[in-house]
Amino acid sequence: MKPVFRKLLVAGFAGALLLSGAAQAADKLPPVPVVASFSILGDLVRVVGAGRVHVIILVGPDEDAHVFEPKPADARAIVQSRLLVTNGLGFEPWAQKLAQSAGYKGELVVVSKGVKALAMTVGKGSAETDPHAWQDPNNVVLYVRNIFAALSKADPAGGDVYRANTEAYVKELQTLDAWAREQFAAIPLSRRKVITSHDAFGYLAAHYQIKFLAPQGVSTDAEPSAKEVAQLIKQIQREKIKAVFVENMSNPKLLAQLSRDAGVQVGAALYSDALSSAGQPGATYLEMMRHNVAQLVAGMKLN
Repeated sequence: MKPVFRKLLVAGFAGALLLSGAAQAADKLPPVPVVASFSILGDLVRVVGAGRVHVIILVGPDEDAHVFEPKPADARAIVQSRLLVTNGLGFEPWAQKLAQSAGYKGELVVVSKGVKALAMTVGKGSAETDPHAWQDPNNVVLYVRNIFAALSKADPAGGDVYRANTEAYVKELQTLDAWAREQFAAIPLSRRKVITSHDAFGYLAAHYQIKFLAPQGVSTDAEPSAKEVAQLIKQIQREKIKAVFVENMSNPKLLAQLSRDAGVQVGAALYSDALSSAGQPGATYLEMMRHNVAQLVAGMKLN
């Protein structure tokens, strides 16, 4: 072998070793620390982030973000993260306050940016922004694209991975939406009426043309008056509504009273503001939505 070719071969082999070593070093980089305010966002971050992120969730499965009280460990987790993921729309006002008081210097993303917010009636006819935008899969497309942009900024080296994961998941969300439309289309509009314990399904109601009635307002720590409960019972009986549900993070006593006094049976738990624990029907966003749609359809068929 001529010396010049031998030198080229050695140089090429050495270059290959360097590239291989760099790839291995990249694989061994610690995952990007990310804090998500509640379980649904945590699942979306894991999907977009694949194996490149380590997600800490402040309000976990089956827990209620409306009544969450942060602990010192939560502040430490935020300070040590490179990205804080929040819903916005007034859902978790404590999150930004906690980040500010902890002296957080990393990136903050509000995933509902770009969502066309709906209003909801609370209290004595007053209106508030409805924060539960994830109940419409089309809004979750915006959520994951906002997460993609924020992760790519916090970790530019992972941009291609985050983009591919996002686009693959968007297709899954579109498939979910098409399936849900097909399921609800089997129920006549006049029978698309549901009673729930917490007014968290406004976006789902608007998107799929369903009428939800709830004895509680936007916050799960608000209790309806006896008069409001009595009026709802009369409405259930008048409209012959059989689709009655509680949520996984709600106190079931109120709906138990409603079902007893109105003569209807409470259906399986729905997942609204929180995912289920592992092994239960709503452990991921996609599983949560498919479970909810199936239960709602089964309930409305009884109306």
